[in-house]
Amino acid sequence: MNEVADSVGLHCIYELYAGNQDKLNDEAFVKEALTQAAQQSGATLISIASHKFNPQGVTALALLSESHISIHTWPERGYAAVDAFTCGSHTDPEKACNYLKQSFDSTEGSIRIFKRCLPA
Repeated sequence: MNEVADSVGLHCIYELYAGNQDKLNDEAFVKEALTQAAQQSGATLISIASHKFNPQGVTALALLSESHISIHTWPERGYAAVDAFTCGSHTDPEKACNYLKQSFDSTEGSIRIFKRCLPA
């Protein structure tokens, strides 16, 4: 049996559906949403990197002191894939995901939350 020690953090995988296509395709908006999502989660933002695809879509990564939040958008489908991992008891990546859902006017979403742990 593989025992698990204390958690080092939470990892959220979020599927954002039925989002606002214009917002999901706006690189500046995506970067600002990630900035605010990091703040909502209680994390410390180090930097943001992003790329706007042609004809549509944005990929962006918020590098955090506590790990990361990333988003990949498919505006034509109203879809975004979000990955939020934070370590430390002062952060909550689920709050970041909920903020992003609201920011992109998403009416549907699915979240999976994993507790990241070191072996005993």
